[in-house]
Amino acid sequence: MLRRLPATLLAAFGAATLSACVSFGSKPPPFLLTLDADAAPAAGQARTAGEDQALTILIPTAPQKLRTQRIPVQQDDASVAYVKDAQWVEAPQRLFQRLLSETVAARTSRVILDEGQYLTAPGEQLAGQLVEFGVDEATNEAVVVYQAMLVDAGGKNVTQRRFEAREPIGGKIEAKPVGTALTTAANRVAGDVAGWLAG
Repeated sequence: MLRRLPATLLAAFGAATLSACVSFGSKPPPFLLTLDADAAPAAGQARTAGEDQALTILIPTAPQKLRTQRIPVQQDDASVAYVKDAQWVEAPQRLFQRLLSETVAARTSRVILDEGQYLTAPGEQLAGQLVEFGVDEATNEAVVVYQAMLVDAGGKNVTQRRFEAREPIGGKIEAKPVGTALTTAANRVAGDVAGWLAG
């Protein structure tokens, strides 16, 4: 014969059952990291380009270890860990693409578009792969490697170039110093890419 349980006991039992079945995820990091460009185009500056003169900068592809908002640490040739409590505000490929667009726009006279902006022909296209965007534990450095691929407006000619920058972390592998070092390295790569495109 069933007995009627007190309402408080039923509520406690229900909460315990729910907590056993539902996970609300891990504890969020205390802050999120982003990339700030060292250079940005001047406000109010107008630029004009024909459809074959604009430059569309595409979001780079990336290996699996970078398809996350966490920061990888290459421990050796076969092992990858992630920096504790370090998380980007969005995927690093998108952050790098935006920083690259800002830098190229500031340091060249090109009209810069991204893949969601062009209405007719995209002009030249800068694609590529973000090969490395993390920490080399052996050297205690932030490493950014970008394999660029420039396709002309007609889609007939392709030029490739690899860019790399390393920046000492200068201490423990922790979220803030790693984020600062990666921002510095990413800006150096973006500046080198802008110089290549301008030349």
